[in-house]
Formats: sequence, structure tokens, C-alpha cells
Amino acid sequence: MGRLRRSRTHKAQRDVHRASRTRARKRDLDQIQLHDLIPGIRATLENQPLDVEKPGLAQHYCVECARYFEADAALRTHWRSKLHKRRCKKLKEPAYTIEEAEKAAGLGRETRTIPSSIAAAPPNPDTTM
Repeated sequence: MGRLRRSRTHKAQRDVHRASRTRARKRDLDQIQLHDLIPGIRATLENQPLDVEKPGLAQHYCVECARYFEADAALRTHWRSKLHKRRCKKLKEPAYTIEEAEKAAGLGRETRTIPSSIAAAPPNPDTTM
């Protein structure tokens, strides 16, 4: 008997992975910290005009998670969830800056200070050969 099915049946998974990579991404933590949590911008995000393209007509929005919800009850349930609380905890930590990233990579400017005892002491003639 021959084979009953074709080999390489998982070919469609490639398309699923590619679609997930190119799908519209949520806002990152640093974007939310530096822009969305400013009181004026936060107020405009929470009180958006009606928009039929967004879930719940854009009336139920969680600023910390950058998510829209269908109903007010769903938004209130989300506020009590672990995902929302974890996200809020991460947002309380300061965002990384470009300077910190460069220092971690070894590209930043180093400011080394020479200890004053070494810089002020003249060379000892007895130790030179």
C-alpha cells in the first residue's frame, strides 16, 4: 500500500505566523507612558467621539492597556483582571531611554573620574627603574 496522505501538511502554518507578525500591534509601554498618560491626552482618549469602526463605538477604552471594549461592564471587569493590574504595575516603572539602551550596549559616553589621591600624588622617584 502506498501513502494515504501527502507529506508537508503543515504548510499553512507559515501563513498564520506571517499574518501574526504583520498584524496591527498594540501600543508599547513606553508609548503609553510618554504620551497617553498625560492628563489632557488621557481625558481625550477616555471621552472619544462616536466611531462605528471601533468596538463599543469607542466609548469604553482602557488607556493603560490601549484596548477598546464593547460595554461598560466588560471594561469594569477588565479593570479587576490580573492582566490590567500587571500592566499598571509595569507602567509604574520608568521607561527605558535611548541613553540607557546605548550604555547597556557599550555605546554610551563614559565619564571616568580619576580618584583625587592618585591624580594629586607626584610620581615617586624611588619606585622608577
